[in-house]
Amino acid sequence: MDAARVLALYDSEERMGREWPGMRREVTPHVIRQLDLPGRESFINCSFMSDATADEGIAAQIDFFERAGQHFEWKVYEHDEPRDLRERLVARGFEAGEEEAVMALELAETPAALLRPTGHDVRRVESAEGIRDLVSVQDAVWEQNRAWLGRQLAEEFERTPDELSMYVAYFEGVAAASGWVRFPAGGSFASLWGGSTLPASRRRGLYTALLAARVEEARRRGYPYLTIDAGPMSRPLVERFGFRLLTHTTPCRWRVRNPRGEE
Repeated sequence: MDAARVLALYDSEERMGREWPGMRREVTPHVIRQLDLPGRESFINCSFMSDATADEGIAAQIDFFERAGQHFEWKVYEHDEPRDLRERLVARGFEAGEEEAVMALELAETPAALLRPTGHDVRRVESAEGIRDLVSVQDAVWEQNRAWLGRQLAEEFERTPDELSMYVAYFEGVAAASGWVRFPAGGSFASLWGGSTLPASRRRGLYTALLAARVEEARRRGYPYLTIDAGPMSRPLVERFGFRLLTHTTPCRWRVRNPRGEE
């Protein structure tokens, strides 16, 4: 895989051209922003700024979202300009999260280990009960109440069922791992999200089984590439299966002073 060529395609499709479900895409002189229509949290993942215009551009986005009363995340990629964008955002009061590795697998080169039957009970979710099982895993792994995630995924699946597939892996009849995969219409990149396994069920091949199920669907649907924003725990797992590094990204979050819809 030519990583530089794939990154250029990724920037063009996923960052500049992508229409996200439940979002309104707005192109401004400084950024492309995705406004969350239910008003929960928006994001920016593409910018057009230089050393001379960055401070103005950052201030414009803060002002816009403060007036809108909506929290937002600015995803900073290591090849963005200016090169100190992350540091500028933090200096203005953004909270920087953990750096993630943007990894891609060319599906024509899928290793045999992901094509063999795994023998695990992996189910595609299409019901409210399945979504509850998916969220129960996420709650336990991240030690948070993620009911909001269940609502968000249910809304997304109802609105664009062809662009979202959710999976749960069961061990001895109990939901033990979960994740989902998004399929943007007309794009080259399917994307992995949320892959998580209960601590007590790890080292049983469930993560691999969950990954294999999503790889199989992406291949069947004809997507050339599969991507993941991998944290330190996920990166070595997907690297074993041929995922290649494209770039790094850091989420920087802004919390507005008076969020709309919150007390």
